[in-house]
Amino acid sequence: MKMRYIFVLLLAGMVFTGCAMKDAPPQKVYTLDAGSVAQPASYSYRSKVLKVSYPQALKESLTDEMHFSYSISDRGVYQNSRWSNNLGKLLQGEIIRGLQEARLFKAVLPSGSSADSDLNLESLIYDFSHHVREGASYAVVSIEFILVDVHTGRVLKSKRFSYREVTPTVNAEGYVIATNRAMTRLMQDVVAWLY
Repeated sequence: MKMRYIFVLLLAGMVFTGCAMKDAPPQKVYTLDAGSVAQPASYSYRSKVLKVSYPQALKESLTDEMHFSYSISDRGVYQNSRWSNNLGKLLQGEIIRGLQEARLFKAVLPSGSSADSDLNLESLIYDFSHHVREGASYAVVSIEFILVDVHTGRVLKSKRFSYREVTPTVNAEGYVIATNRAMTRLMQDVVAWLY
């Protein structure tokens, strides 16, 4: 009887171990790409140094998770897809890259730089997710930018930019394609707003 009990336990253990060892689908990793930014014909801040602050999120914490929602209150994250880095770092990096490419400022630096600056660009993320609503699927990017004079602490200007891009597919890959289209529009509009 004891041998039979041990055999059943071993068999059950092998079955459960076999189930647990099934291959999970490979995780896909995506990044942001706002594309190239045109240099404007004129600009106001050519002699100024700008620091770009790390973005602040009003809803979700900034991680490498990719968020989706089916309603205002029903939210989730993709299990087999993620951003290549923390979303705040990706956004900050794309904003810095785009503004450097546009050559609006003497220098564009991350907020952690020890160099002195004249201006600070802060941002608040209202939404950065994949929305699926009644058969429609789109990427939403909604960010407010605030330009601050470092020497006086005065807000020079602020504006909220919001985009909704239709996704080519209703999955993480389609979401990323639409998000990068929205990021291209965002960078072009931020450059136009700053000069």
